[in-house]
Formats: sequence, C-alpha cells, structure tokens
Amino acid sequence: MSLRLASLICKTIMEDTFKDRGARKRLIEELKTKGIVDERVLSAMLKIPRHYFIQPEFRTHAYQDKAFKIDAGQTISQPYTVAYQTQLLQIEKGDKVLEVGTGSAYQSIILLELGVELYTIERQSALFNKAHARIAKFGYKATCILGDGSKGYESAAPYDKIIVTAGAPVLPEALIKQLKIGGILIIPIGDNQTQKMHSIVKTSATTFEEITLENFRFVPLIGEQAW
Repeated sequence: MSLRLASLICKTIMEDTFKDRGARKRLIEELKTKGIVDERVLSAMLKIPRHYFIQPEFRTHAYQDKAFKIDAGQTISQPYTVAYQTQLLQIEKGDKVLEVGTGSAYQSIILLELGVELYTIERQSALFNKAHARIAKFGYKATCILGDGSKGYESAAPYDKIIVTAGAPVLPEALIKQLKIGGILIIPIGDNQTQKMHSIVKTSATTFEEITLENFRFVPLIGEQAW
C-alpha cells in the first residue's frame, strides 16, 4: 500500500461526519431501550466516535450493536456490553479505575471521558501500542501497562473500581486484594464460550458481596490467575 493511500484511508477513518453522528444518536436510543439509563455513560458514548477504533472495512457498521474483530485475535465489545459494564461501575469523577484488557482502547476512552484516573493493562504488545497512541490522540492521559492483567497492577492499588473486559474462569484473587473496601469489581466469569457478569462489592479486607447478572461472551482472560 502506498503512503498516499494509507494516509487517505487514515483520514477517512478519522473523519466524524454528520452521518456518523446521526448513527451514534440512533445507537444511544437503542441502548436506552435495552436498559442503559446512566445519562453520563450515554453522553460519553454519544461523544466518542466508535468508528475510530475498528478496522476500515467495518466503518459503515460501526454503530450497529455488535462486536468486531480487532488485532491479535481480540474484539471490540458491542456497545451494549461497554455501556452495561460501565453503568455497573457507578463511576464517580476522580475514581481510580483499573481496566484489565485495554484492547482497542474504546472502553478506556469512555472511562476517561467520565473523568476517572485510569490504569489499563494489555498483554498483547500490538494492541498495547495502538491503544496507548489512541488515548494520547484523543487528548487523555492514562497509565498504560503491558503485562498480565489477571494479576492486576499492585503498584497503584488500591482502586475504587476495577473492570475486566475478558472472560475469566474464576475470580482472580489479586483483583479482590487490590480493590478498596467499598469498591466495585465488574467481571465476566465462566468457561471460554460464555460467561455471566458478576458485580462484586468489597465489604472488608477479607469479605465481599457478589451478584451474578446477565450472560455474555468475551474472549478469554489469559494470565497466571486465569486461563
């Protein structure tokens, strides 16, 4: 591919047209019908152009409520999943948040738009490099870590909120330890085909309350305390 053609493709992807904005508005209305009621989450998703985060061939489908493949055999979650997990986190401005699985950085930037202090971990170097660049391009600042997300990131613990964007076979002990008392952890747990979303609130240094929610399908969480 010539440099000129590559530059043209990049420019096309990075444009945010009237049509794109209209498609996002329709997506937000769809998310409302599916139970997303947090106006701050909906506003963030209305503002951030999802088509910036997907491959060029999917541009015209960017605002359908579906997941798409990205690099390294991973996916960008469907918008409903992003909204659902974010809503469950009950984000407050200034929260220190650990994200396990940076992926395309779409979820990362939604969280940053909500005003969090973000620490995000990605184990795939190809995704890590692109995600780090995207976050900077949007003008946000986050601590991006290349490593095993199943072990969390102890250096910055404890966290107000932790979100896991890959399916774990069990609840990683490290993540519970790194959560503040009163903090919330949102994680899909199950086999490598389907998982149930779990909302966990840490009630003391050694106890937590757990609620099992809807079924989802994520790529597996790979690491020392996972698959």
